[in-house]
Amino acid sequence: MADKKLVEEITSMEEDFAQWYTDVVKKAELMDYSSIKGCMIFKPGGYAIWENIQRLLDARFKETGVENVYLPLFIPEGLLQKEKDHVEGFAPEVAWVTHGGNEKLVERLAVRPTSETLFCDLYASIVHSYRDLPKVYNQWCSVVRWEKSTRPFLRSSEFLWQEGHTAHATAEEAEERTIQMLNVYADFCEEELAIPMVKGRKTDKEKFAGAEATYTIEALMHDGKALQSGTSHNFGDGFARAYDIQYTDQNNQLQYVHQTSWGASTRLIGAIIMVHGDDSGLVLPPHIAPTQMMVVPIQQRKEGVLDAAEGLRKALAAAGIRTKLDDTDKSPGWKFAEAEMRGIPLRAEIGPKDMAAGQCVLVRRDTREKTVVALDEAPQKAAELLETIQHDMLERARDFLDTHISDARNYDEFKDAVENKPGFIRAMWCGDVACEEKIKEDTTATSRCMPFEQEKIADTCVCCGREAKKLVFWGKAY
Repeated sequence: MADKKLVEEITSMEEDFAQWYTDVVKKAELMDYSSIKGCMIFKPGGYAIWENIQRLLDARFKETGVENVYLPLFIPEGLLQKEKDHVEGFAPEVAWVTHGGNEKLVERLAVRPTSETLFCDLYASIVHSYRDLPKVYNQWCSVVRWEKSTRPFLRSSEFLWQEGHTAHATAEEAEERTIQMLNVYADFCEEELAIPMVKGRKTDKEKFAGAEATYTIEALMHDGKALQSGTSHNFGDGFARAYDIQYTDQNNQLQYVHQTSWGASTRLIGAIIMVHGDDSGLVLPPHIAPTQMMVVPIQQRKEGVLDAAEGLRKALAAAGIRTKLDDTDKSPGWKFAEAEMRGIPLRAEIGPKDMAAGQCVLVRRDTREKTVVALDEAPQKAAELLETIQHDMLERARDFLDTHISDARNYDEFKDAVENKPGFIRAMWCGDVACEEKIKEDTTATSRCMPFEQEKIADTCVCCGREAKKLVFWGKAY
């Protein structure tokens, strides 16, 4: 009975998706709540996933010429105020420091909600000539936004992320970098997290405060809601004018730089949980799973079993597979359930009968399919299986995405789709923010992005019936 109970503690996702998500996060020991409202504790299981995301994403950044830096946690109020749209966009969420020790500060300090202003201040002091450009910097850090409602990994008052900030000589270079980084995110999510993305441009209503253009990657969760998973912003020269970032060009003329900013956060862990998880818990893509394989000894008290299991663990680890051995005194059934709940992609079972036959059993987390393999072939077979699992998880997620996109050509169809067809809705839009606001008010669906591949599925706006200008992906979102 104990073996069964461990899995039953997770609420079924069909019954209550929000509760299922919280159960998985807690039972898989990814995080815990802290004594500070809206702030969470990353437990080893959750932080290890973030470390792997960080490692793999950072390597991709560096391939494109990105250099890592670290800027202060605090932003003087006067510095934050310089770019009007930017400060207005973040004002409701800023946490302020008013005292240093017992003394009241002459100027309040914002705890960074994002670091555009600090990077602008830096670039104003180090960029003087065209020879100083481009500057392609990124920092891995935490930011604070005083959120009213929070949910583990998806929305918290303090969260971990990376924020890239670049400065370029021309508008063309800035736009090129903006799109390049969006594609880095999309490729990373697809190839490492096994999550396909919808890519496109945000409407002006949804773009970043102070940006000329914001581009986004949007993932579809198992409950049919969208999750913004990474954004890339082209600032044009707006920030450069506000912060006086000028350089002398090749003709000895003063010019303003053009800037970009791009970021992805621990929200990606939420996406992994909600795209791949099931009623038994996490299902982790092998590329980012902290433990890729768990060796479970069967009848481990019998002579030689633990030695054989440890020998198998060593052989798998020597092949570069992140492997652990569960030699606790729990029953095998308990260990299977625990490995499943933690999302470990593959487990190996070995007992006296297997030892006699010179074999072990490999069990996939995603399909629970079992494969019997010879012990000397186990490392190679396991490595092949892990790549198969990675591939199959992406294909299943892609199939889910493709079958949860519907088209709406008029407002009745649109409202029906929001109510009865979970997922993205493709519909034409006139470009008027009033229609965006009406749609949100009537249906709670928001514009997710205007895809790069535009097509005309109707002549008129889905909301007002006037001439349509853009095809938009709409949906309910986290």
